[in-house]
Amino acid sequence: MVDIETFAYRFLVVVGAVMCLFGTIGNLLNIYIFFKWSKSHNQRTSNSPVYLLICSIANLFVIIYPFVTRLIIDQENFQIQTNQMFHLCKFRYYCFHTFDLISLTCLCMATIDRYLISSREVRLRQLSTTRRGTKLIILFIICIHSLHSIPIAIFYNISPTGKCAIQSLVYHYYYLYVFQICLHSLLPIICLTIFGYFIFRQLKNLRIRMNRNSNIDQQMNRMLLLMSSAVILSAIPYSIEQLYYVIMYQNDEEFSPGFYLFHVIASLLFYTNPVSSFYIYYISTTNFRIHVRRLFQCKQIALHPDENQRIHTIQTRSK
Repeated sequence: MVDIETFAYRFLVVVGAVMCLFGTIGNLLNIYIFFKWSKSHNQRTSNSPVYLLICSIANLFVIIYPFVTRLIIDQENFQIQTNQMFHLCKFRYYCFHTFDLISLTCLCMATIDRYLISSREVRLRQLSTTRRGTKLIILFIICIHSLHSIPIAIFYNISPTGKCAIQSLVYHYYYLYVFQICLHSLLPIICLTIFGYFIFRQLKNLRIRMNRNSNIDQQMNRMLLLMSSAVILSAIPYSIEQLYYVIMYQNDEEFSPGFYLFHVIASLLFYTNPVSSFYIYYISTTNFRIHVRRLFQCKQIALHPDENQRIHTIQTRSK
């Protein structure tokens, strides 16, 4: 009979591998679509696609490195060797926290920007930044998270059991309370809940006064509202897990096999944010679906150029 820990790890590997595949494909498509949208000069849609473009790039890095390596190091008997410490501990956790926080921050900024730019109040619409201002904000976000995560690469080392662990007790508490509970859990939940509620109210108003611009606003707002809801729901188990780590670390108790199963489920739910974004956008937004279909239609035409030449030749002969 398979024990709980073995089942949990097999579940992590199978589901995680599927998530990595679909997440990589989805974020590559996100990057293509939002790159095209970010080049638009439409003032009602220009800022949010720029934020979502950076968000998708960061999500892609989270999937192809920290998520893939998690599938390796989370198995029960796996022990990290000294020559693996940099890329499985120090650099992995640095990349995970840097890119994931960039992604969450850009998603929050995109949600705030959509609330401001689609507001009926002029003073709120004027708070939305210009394209240049948006790029400066993104540059600041990247710099601040990149610098803030440097101590992670310094303090992460290999524990006596062969696992990644922070050796400094002081920084360990800072890491748990600031990175895990505040930055990855509470602050995104609070921000996305507040502005997601405001966007939900705006969606009701947009249904009443429908026109072309209102339809664009409605689609963008719906897209960000659904993505915000997904982030909130997936962050709750992760937050509970981190609070449990704080309590149990203080009591110095062993983690049970049942909690390892919860850890696997919470981790997979946490990684659904970078994985599921494309599919949420595709389901919720008509314009997004149109651009994806155009992309594949163009590829089909490019794959069969001789077919077009054949049709042209037949038409010429018939004349």
